[in-house]
Amino acid sequence: MMEAILERCAGLDVHQESVVACVLTGPLDRSPKSETRTFGTMVEDLLALADWLNESGCTHVTMESTGVYWKPVWNVLEAFDFELLLANAHHIKNLPGRKTDMKDAEWIAKLLRSGLIEGSFVPSQETRDLRDLTRYRKKLVQDATSEKNRIHRLLQDANIKLTTHMSDIFGVSGRILLQKLIDGEVITLEFLDSEMKGALRSKSAKLLQSLNGRFRRHHRDMLRFSYEHLQFIERAILEVELEIRAHITDKQEAFDLITTIPGINENAAAIILAEIGTDMDQFGGDKQLAAWAGLSPGNHESAGKKNGSGHGAETAL
Repeated sequence: MMEAILERCAGLDVHQESVVACVLTGPLDRSPKSETRTFGTMVEDLLALADWLNESGCTHVTMESTGVYWKPVWNVLEAFDFELLLANAHHIKNLPGRKTDMKDAEWIAKLLRSGLIEGSFVPSQETRDLRDLTRYRKKLVQDATSEKNRIHRLLQDANIKLTTHMSDIFGVSGRILLQKLIDGEVITLEFLDSEMKGALRSKSAKLLQSLNGRFRRHHRDMLRFSYEHLQFIERAILEVELEIRAHITDKQEAFDLITTIPGINENAAAIILAEIGTDMDQFGGDKQLAAWAGLSPGNHESAGKKNGSGHGAETAL
């Protein structure tokens, strides 16, 4: 029998359209009174859930970190005076002692009452907002790279060999030539001599030769679609980066400190702050932080055989 340490607590089983809540109340030396109710996931339903938990005198509330459905529930409940814990679903599943007819919410509440749930790291709302921005920036950069690769393939298909003599066709000179191709304008040696930048001026003749391909109307249209999309993505990246800078204003000291680490630029520093925040006490130590980040190899060995490398990290939330 598990020893109780909390007199009033609740376990939540969160789904897309419903939340099953089980409240356990009573003296620590007796079997608790159990009450289970089901709520919707609209804001007014979650507020009703919070009111019920308040009326029941709950001090601690926990839910599993499965999918993304826990997030809107957390967003509402964190405004109330509860000790919120986000439980590792894998950890809860592997704990022994559950009865076959016990509902998920009741099992979660029972584990919480006995102090067997260790909450996962959930950053503050401000840090979560910053994390959304840095992760979205990463996605936009990936999209921009995909569009650039698409343009590279298109030029090769059209026998345009710019990359033979130009290391970056998306630099200032390269973008001038791409726009000329899109506009269907004739590119002359005189134009290249006057418009190309730096060392490319000495390669005008070779560049002109590389532009002599099989560039059809279809290629021009496809290049225009991709290039305009790339420009749109690049503008979005700049806007997101402005938002990121605004969000790290109150973390400027930590941001400046992180950028002093060799190899860490401003983008990487913002990502680090977004993923782990500035309060290292919530990880318990450097080993725990390394494990959470997936940088601490696990030792999965059975009968003298190692089963993969593994990591000791939880999924970033």
